[in-house]
Amino acid sequence: MTLRVAVTGATGYIGGRLVPNLIDAGHQVTCLVRTPQKLDTVPWRADVNVQQADVLDIESLNGALQQIDVVYHLVHAMGHDADFVDAERRGAGNVRDAAANNGLQRIIYLGGLGDEGDNRLSRHLRSRHDVGRVLSEGSVPVTELRAAVVIGSGSASFEMLRSLVEVLPVMVVPSWVTKTKCQPVGVRDVLYYLVQVLEVPETIGRVVDIGGPDVLTYKQMMDRYAVIAGLRKRVMIPVPVFSPRLSSQWINLMTPLPIGLARPLVASLVNDVVVRPDNDIRELIPHDPLPFDESIRLAVQRVQDREVETSWTDAYQAPQPAAPRPEDPDWAGGALLTNVQVVETSATPAEVFAKVASIGGNTGWYAYSFLWRIRGLIDKLIGGVGMRRGRRHPSSLRVGDALDFFRVEAVTPDEHLLLQAEMKVPGKAWLEWRITPNPAGGCALRQEAMFYPRGLFGRAYWWVLLPFHKPIFRKLATRLALRSA
Repeated sequence: MTLRVAVTGATGYIGGRLVPNLIDAGHQVTCLVRTPQKLDTVPWRADVNVQQADVLDIESLNGALQQIDVVYHLVHAMGHDADFVDAERRGAGNVRDAAANNGLQRIIYLGGLGDEGDNRLSRHLRSRHDVGRVLSEGSVPVTELRAAVVIGSGSASFEMLRSLVEVLPVMVVPSWVTKTKCQPVGVRDVLYYLVQVLEVPETIGRVVDIGGPDVLTYKQMMDRYAVIAGLRKRVMIPVPVFSPRLSSQWINLMTPLPIGLARPLVASLVNDVVVRPDNDIRELIPHDPLPFDESIRLAVQRVQDREVETSWTDAYQAPQPAAPRPEDPDWAGGALLTNVQVVETSATPAEVFAKVASIGGNTGWYAYSFLWRIRGLIDKLIGGVGMRRGRRHPSSLRVGDALDFFRVEAVTPDEHLLLQAEMKVPGKAWLEWRITPNPAGGCALRQEAMFYPRGLFGRAYWWVLLPFHKPIFRKLATRLALRSA
């Protein structure tokens, strides 16, 4: 049976993988996204309808959900909004009401495991349950799937696990790492269940739990990862005084996860998250999910083969106050401070763009790399995203991609790349490259660093760092041009 299906969060980790699975199952898919340009370069773009909508704007949802049968609610505000609990509740209420206003048949929601009766249940898990409750308060029936840690290349949980085990041969860990029980599940099994519930009417109006066949402690998961990745056995020293708050600071420094995401995520790790026998989805949808070891093996292979379809960084953006964009006119509210470098090269525009588009990640930044790393460490220490996020692919970029402590805001192959800074700065910053072909051959590379300062401190920040920025940006542009030729 073909259904008209809408997906909120289609640019996120789960949503971006669910859409092609729904297409393969024969459904008509509409992607509801705040920034449609993020989907311009995905392989399945021609097979879907894209509607601009925001779950916090019910009018946009009312328009986008017309002629839709089922909506998947996959938006998660954790890490995006300082008060993510309130944002998630409001978003769920809007989806619920817009679904009712348009006469939808069902809402499908992916939430989190955890005992609702546990007084120690984390704020994050309690919010996941609250969202399901808000959705179910309307007239449209809800299918809520609850999962614990999702194992897959690019997932926040997997990247946290991978970074800790690969970086630290000896770890001082909280005592709950050796005690708390978790039932992880592979991302491909999550996607299988999300699609299959459409075919099983018995899942309508139900809360069902999904998980893999293994129930493990976090220490056991780290031990198994080390074996699969071919690492020496990791030594873990449990201590009782390592609070979740202190643990999140440690994870912020040692993994790509920023503190805004690490803190609520780590707070949830003290709660047992296992499938309830009477709510196991396998009673309704017979399926043998992958063992933990196999899910890890597949995720590691995907990373090695550079075939990470989506990442937690696709959706995560550090909360920042609104500010003008670099193309706004002067009357938008203040001066735009800039540093411009123009370099001529005999290389073709395609060759120069290839070099520009591969910047960051494992490639590095060509000029004064140690200073970039120091800036990333400082950013992590003050609660920013730092540079450890890297990039989704070593040479390919699309709008919305994370790139160290930048995010791709615009990209035109062989012509233009605009990055917006997500590090902690007193204002808003961009780094842009434009490539112009020369009539006689070769091309000109124009690099511009732009900063919109916030208040007097923002202006002082720019002028104090200008003596460092000038040689860094001059050398960066020069090396990009030279290495392209």
